[in-house]
Amino acid sequence: MKKSLIIIIALASIVAVWAVEKLNIYKLDKTVSSYNVTELDSLTFVNSNTFLRVYKADFTQDDFAISEIDSINFSGTPDTVFVNYSGSVATVTNQLSGHGVEVTVNNADVTVQSTLDNNEVCYVLSGSSTDGSFKVYSSYKLELVLKGLTLQNSDGPAINIQSGKKATITLASATSNSLTDGATYSTSTEDQKATLFSEGQLIFKGSGTLNVKSNAAHAICSDDYIEIEGGAISVTAAAKDGIHTNGHFNLESGTLNILATGDAVDCENGRINISGGSFTSTVASADAKGLKCDSTFTMSGGYMQLTVSGNQAKGIKSVGVMNFLGGEIKINTSGAAVLVSSGSGYDPSYCTAIKGESDVNVSGTKITITATGLGAKGISSDAAINMTGGELTVTTSGGGSTFKNASNVTDSYSATCISADTNVAILSGILSATSSGSGGKGITATGTITIGDTNNSPTVTLKTSGAKFTVSGSGNSADYNHPKTLKSDGALTINNGVISINSTDDGIKSEVSITINGGTTTISNSTEGVESKIITMNGGNVYVTASDDGINTTASTQAGGTESNDGSYFYMKGGLLTAFATSGDAVDCNGNLSMTGGTLVAFGPNNTTNEDVDANGTLVINGGLLFGGCMKSNMFESISSTAQVGANLKGSAAIATAAGFLQIKDASGTVIGTFKTPYAYYYFHVSSSSMKTSTAYSIYTGGTYTGGSTTGGYCTGGTYSGGSLKKSFSTGSSKISTLTL
Repeated sequence: MKKSLIIIIALASIVAVWAVEKLNIYKLDKTVSSYNVTELDSLTFVNSNTFLRVYKADFTQDDFAISEIDSINFSGTPDTVFVNYSGSVATVTNQLSGHGVEVTVNNADVTVQSTLDNNEVCYVLSGSSTDGSFKVYSSYKLELVLKGLTLQNSDGPAINIQSGKKATITLASATSNSLTDGATYSTSTEDQKATLFSEGQLIFKGSGTLNVKSNAAHAICSDDYIEIEGGAISVTAAAKDGIHTNGHFNLESGTLNILATGDAVDCENGRINISGGSFTSTVASADAKGLKCDSTFTMSGGYMQLTVSGNQAKGIKSVGVMNFLGGEIKINTSGAAVLVSSGSGYDPSYCTAIKGESDVNVSGTKITITATGLGAKGISSDAAINMTGGELTVTTSGGGSTFKNASNVTDSYSATCISADTNVAILSGILSATSSGSGGKGITATGTITIGDTNNSPTVTLKTSGAKFTVSGSGNSADYNHPKTLKSDGALTINNGVISINSTDDGIKSEVSITINGGTTTISNSTEGVESKIITMNGGNVYVTASDDGINTTASTQAGGTESNDGSYFYMKGGLLTAFATSGDAVDCNGNLSMTGGTLVAFGPNNTTNEDVDANGTLVINGGLLFGGCMKSNMFESISSTAQVGANLKGSAAIATAAGFLQIKDASGTVIGTFKTPYAYYYFHVSSSSMKTSTAYSIYTGGTYTGGSTTGGYCTGGTYSGGSLKKSFSTGSSKISTLTL
């Protein structure tokens, strides 16, 4: 009864305790049971005062035999053990000694054994030692508070948590902390993989700072996962990885800066999730990664800046799907491609800002990539790349090179802004890709490319300014690496958006087909503007300027100079297409042309060897408005069939002036079309569903056009005035007339 009375007095003292947080029941077997006060409902004696019963708020209860209780107290904070380092010694204050937590000290090496199974112990570490360590064994989760700690261990980790339970590392406010390991580790049967190592989860909190240096291993490592929820953490150097985990890595808040010989952050089996905070890293070693995981990568917030200078190094690499949902990323790479032995030759391994082995999805993040190395890649995926929002800017300036591939055949590589081994879909957001190196590419896909959809209109700006370079052969048999701007091996479709292209080579190219359903596409400079075996224009606006052919349909089966039908097709069904060629044909069909709708305006070069529209196969016009100008061509004389009226207009002198206006209308004043011609053409071709046979038409030149658009030479939405009557002509009884003016 005497012990029960003592316990009653202890319990009654809670009335006099202000802001207590925990009830601690210490047992004779050296164990302790602790309860948060908020978890308690009431306490009472049962079984003739032989047991103390603890009623909890969740309606459960615990019983303790009075004969087994040593003492009871209340504490205002979790149970705490204090460790202070001073040179070659460490001083420990342990209020839990004899109650489940035992501490041994050997000079400045501190080892903790905690057998508590329901009590989170807090260890406060402070002071300084150049030859000390802290090791803890615990069967329950724990907290380490670093409060002005400078700790260096000459023969192993500075902090070694030999517990599979969660360890919270709290960086005390307004304190600076530093951890350093030894250049070599003493032999041990236990894991000791880092300056700060834990068998279990690591959670970083607080607002203080932590500097970690590793001379022999990783800087920070967990055999489970690591989460950063606060603090300013810097890995000043690491012989291996800056942060290494077997599980996931989360950055939720705080700042993280890493300099490492290996990867900055490496998750062997887990995911990476960046939702807040700031992460900066410099990746200088060959084949190292800024962030690497074997699962999914997700960024939904925060800021990231990576500097990647190692050859074939990667800024971010993920085996699983990559999701860029928010936040901001800046990646600067300067590393070059490396040739890796493969078969009878080599396989290039590139320095890449973002590398995915699965799909890469961009929907909200602002990403800026600058790559200067030889053959560098901006975003590269072994699967698909999808953009449904956000802002993506990629600039590459590195050149390309030749090499012997695995079959010992001369091959080549070049820098690419965006490349996918399957499909690319740019459905929304703002994308800018610029490549200035030799052979440099804008966007490439071995599968399909899709831009925009019915409800989304992306803004896409692409520029390649590098020169092509020879891969093998010479003269007409030479094989080149071309600086393509928008290139797919599969079908390429533009549904919507504002697309601007400037290229020293092809503007848009597909090995299969190009279909344009909507949007506004402007190709301000190119060699071949739009090229594929099948090109279909269903809607939208397309403005093309090319040094060779503006529109080119080809099956790539013809020998040089052959003018036979190769089976390729250009379908003009709707929308507005203007094509201007400074050297080749404005529209060059190595196969067939079928026009059933829309407006096609084609202006040829200032020479007599190329035309506004050229078709080796059938030429069928059954709808829409076609207008073309060139120096010499009888295009309509090769027409196959037509359901509407057209005319070849041939002048002995120039019919229109260069950069001047030309309008065609009938006697009643109905305008067939108003155009601004780039050269003083002698020949014009016009066909319109509104034209009629045996009808008089007039050509007016000069004058002005105000209040509208003259993009691509086709005038819309404005008013033409002040023109002078140049010529009048009348169509004949047949649907196609050839008239000399």
